[in-house]
Amino acid sequence: MDELEICYLSAVEMASAIKTRRLSPVEIMAAVLHRIERLNPRVNAYCTLVAESAIEQARQAEARVMRKDKLGPLHGVPVSIKDLIFTRGIRTTGGSRIYQNFLPQQDAIVVERLKAAGAIVTGKTNTPEFGWVAITDNPLFGVTRNPWNLELTPGGSSGGAAASVASGMGPLAIGSDGGGSIRIPASFCGVFGFKPSFGRVPQYPDFPGWETLGHTGPITRTVEDAALVMEVIAGRDDRDPSSLPDPGRRYLPLSGTDLKGLKVAWSQDLGYAPVDPQVLRITEAAVNTFATLGATVDAATPEVSSPEKPFITIVAARVAAVWQDKMEELGEQMTPSLARFIQGNSDKSATEYIEAGLEQLRYWQGIRPFFEKYDLLLTPTVTIPPFEIGIFGPKEIAGRKVSPLEWMAFTYPFNMTGQPAASVPCGWTDDGLPVGLQIIGRRFDDTAVLKAAFAFEQASPWANKRPPLG
Repeated sequence: MDELEICYLSAVEMASAIKTRRLSPVEIMAAVLHRIERLNPRVNAYCTLVAESAIEQARQAEARVMRKDKLGPLHGVPVSIKDLIFTRGIRTTGGSRIYQNFLPQQDAIVVERLKAAGAIVTGKTNTPEFGWVAITDNPLFGVTRNPWNLELTPGGSSGGAAASVASGMGPLAIGSDGGGSIRIPASFCGVFGFKPSFGRVPQYPDFPGWETLGHTGPITRTVEDAALVMEVIAGRDDRDPSSLPDPGRRYLPLSGTDLKGLKVAWSQDLGYAPVDPQVLRITEAAVNTFATLGATVDAATPEVSSPEKPFITIVAARVAAVWQDKMEELGEQMTPSLARFIQGNSDKSATEYIEAGLEQLRYWQGIRPFFEKYDLLLTPTVTIPPFEIGIFGPKEIAGRKVSPLEWMAFTYPFNMTGQPAASVPCGWTDDGLPVGLQIIGRRFDDTAVLKAAFAFEQASPWANKRPPLG
């Protein structure tokens, strides 16, 4: 098996090949690290690589195989960690010059669990400073590029994670999502991204600011790989008081493509968002697949308005509360646009924040009846295809001027509600750029989202379509 074949194996295939001794962890790690060494200078997906440690851990993993030790479900499988997530002894910067030499003394819970399952951390993937925008660029490491077209953004804030997986620089990446930061780059990079229910994956320790909106989850090339990761990382930990009890559900096995009995809604615009015509055409065609798989599909939209204003208020108030007293000392080290955002929102009052929280609750009460009728809601993941690097987003979509968040109008509402949501690759534009379809599930019904995504993947497989990087 050559290097390219190894690097594009799924995590499930890698784990099986290691356990049956068809491939060694050292052979897999060497192939992945060589590909990172060759491609990362062009893509800039990784900001920190721990090659020596990864190879040494792969040697130890191989020794355990040869001794016939009991092996974890991810034994010897490479995994990357977003640079917002703490890793013990591995530089964790949050994309910020303020933390450029920070070495955490403990792993985040998700990293603890991955290591316990046998996964090997290869390094950290790039993110905008503190994950504050949905592109991937920062003053410390620079811009991450989309592997489908290096002049375009991979999205963000888990842009490095998605770009690494799409490029074959490892089968698994762990990202975080406070307003679309797993799903947007998954859509832009043509991979699978899963935002679990809020609290399903504990988050501790963490950079402050996203506690009420943030989710941690996997970015992979297959749905089965994401389900395998969820088997490992989901479950209660009281270090995160928002973490959910284990419901006793399993995420694997995923099997079958029969969606008979499932009631699915399709909303092309959530009632208020302009959508690029190519994105609309591609996602509408994908929705038809759910009908062919036996689901009942209705064109239907929740009777709610855009929650953009309360979302921005919550984010602005929390970020400003964390940093406003430190701006005189540290502001010049920050991304200039982030510094301006903090300074421009330092006057947010407690009343404004509480009112935004009440609007968040009202938004959920508007969404809730809709999901009493429907099992799933489908939307485009992003309203546009990937756009050029150097900007935060388009000013116009489908001939209509848009607000700063309207290009991501379909993702952040479901951080407000905490529901599980995924982005599945569903087609490519005339220019060969990926487009994602978003699948949103009922509150806490993560398994339904994964099962529907798996059924769609079996009917419209995407994993063998690769960016033109060689």
